[in-house]
Amino acid sequence: MTIEVYSTPSCPYCVQAKDYFKENNIEFVDHNVAEDQEKAQEMVKKSGQMGVPVIDMDGTIVVGFDKAKINEALGL
Repeated sequence: MTIEVYSTPSCPYCVQAKDYFKENNIEFVDHNVAEDQEKAQEMVKKSGQMGVPVIDMDGTIVVGFDKAKINEALGL
């Protein structure tokens, strides 16, 4: 499974989401949308949202740090 996290450095929920993946030894790719406009546009296309984090797990989009939805998508 490919996991992409669209985030900004100043977002506390982004940090929580990334820490959660790290604590559970789940690999992910982090995109800093504050610096990368291309990835920011990609995030909006995928989610219809400007808010972060947006987490893409093989096409399952989770907006915000929603642990229940993340666990469900991961089969945990």
